[in-house]
Amino acid sequence: MLNWLWAGMIGVAIIVAGITGRFGDVTNAAITSSKDAVELCVTMLGVMSMWMGLMRVAEKSGLISALSRKMAPALRYLFPDLPRSSKAFHYISTNIIANVLGLGWAATPAGLKAMEEMQKLNPDKKTATKSMCMFMIINMSSLQLVTMNLVAYRLQYNSSNPSEIIGPGILATLVSTAAAVAFAKLWERGD
Repeated sequence: MLNWLWAGMIGVAIIVAGITGRFGDVTNAAITSSKDAVELCVTMLGVMSMWMGLMRVAEKSGLISALSRKMAPALRYLFPDLPRSSKAFHYISTNIIANVLGLGWAATPAGLKAMEEMQKLNPDKKTATKSMCMFMIINMSSLQLVTMNLVAYRLQYNSSNPSEIIGPGILATLVSTAAAVAFAKLWERGD
């Protein structure tokens, strides 16, 4: 479906360029955008490599495990139907820690593992459990202390202060996560 959408947009651009006689502008925009995309990828690769390395150091040093233990009471409240011995708790906490640091790409593998572990405990394999729904809600609302993607984008495009969005980002994601958890808990009571 997405391929058809992109092909349609390219086709419309070519037709409009032909009608208006602006093939040169379309060609220049395509070349400039391609150059910008490669530069952005290189910038993001550097940022991603740094934070992935820090996550690996945090994992090897035991920091992730320590933070997971600190998060245990909150996670037991959020996921009451998971047994305390479930591996899903480790994966959920790793996912949340990565998201808090603004590392969505590092959070994804842990999130997939968490869902696999929760699915093993699911008696009805065709319906998501309350814990699975809560995890998806928390994951999508994504509390972030450091919005690394946005800082990197702003840095790439020469912002005078790329990190000025960190405060508003924390506030916005804190509100969205609190609202998401409140909604999920109200929904759970309704069942």
